[in-house]
Amino acid sequence: MLTPESLLQHRDSGQIWPQSPGANTDTGINLPAAYQSALAVRRLRIGRGELARGYKIGFTNRGIWHRYQVFAPIWGTVYDTTLRLCEGQGVVSLARCCQPRLEPETVFGIKATPARHATLEDVFEAIDWVAPGFEVVQSHLPDWKFTAPETVADGGLHASLLVGARRPVREVAPDAGRLDALLAAASVRLLKGEQLIDEGRGANVLDSPLRALHYFLTELRQCPGAPDLMPGDVVTTGTWTDAWPVLSGDVWTGDFSSPLSVLRIEFN
Repeated sequence: MLTPESLLQHRDSGQIWPQSPGANTDTGINLPAAYQSALAVRRLRIGRGELARGYKIGFTNRGIWHRYQVFAPIWGTVYDTTLRLCEGQGVVSLARCCQPRLEPETVFGIKATPARHATLEDVFEAIDWVAPGFEVVQSHLPDWKFTAPETVADGGLHASLLVGARRPVREVAPDAGRLDALLAAASVRLLKGEQLIDEGRGANVLDSPLRALHYFLTELRQCPGAPDLMPGDVVTTGTWTDAWPVLSGDVWTGDFSSPLSVLRIEFN
């Protein structure tokens, strides 16, 4: 397995991880070790001046597990250098991205650290706002062939996150049950230019984005050395559709239904 320093170097350069001739993608790293490697990279990034701004959750959409041969959610860190906020349209650079793909998601803003043994209602009470998002994901393994631990070591596959119009959660729903139902029933049409590429629903994401957030909180707190959710953090909760390859010059639209809003992304 690559050292944390090498992992960061490959992330910065956009280069594929080195592979031995004839080797498969399995580096032999296990999941606990992969999270410790990712946390070491996080410390290196913070040490050079980047700020951790929250987390991404990956592989919450059970419908794509067989395609990628990853059968449980994973998570990684979002940084100030990878986070972009907008009101409905934004521009994201693909410079040094490695095999980038696009995912339409729900993003939460956190206003308080949830209770230690948080219920779904406790998680709701800790949320400040909800928004549509586009996560640009990337893989430093050839042809997007990897193991689950490799995706964790590879920064949770996170490249960047564009967050659209943010709505205070209390404007959307009065409690966890209502927010859970609203987001589960919401839909998205994913368009490249004017062409419909894919469609998805909030229920694809561990039955709802709120449930994905609840699941993630438990997993985060079971990982030795992982920082807890903090006020001001953002958490993006996983793709409603498959992840689609993107190129510089592309314009994509996530036509989200209520309670979310339309989000457009242009790549350069």
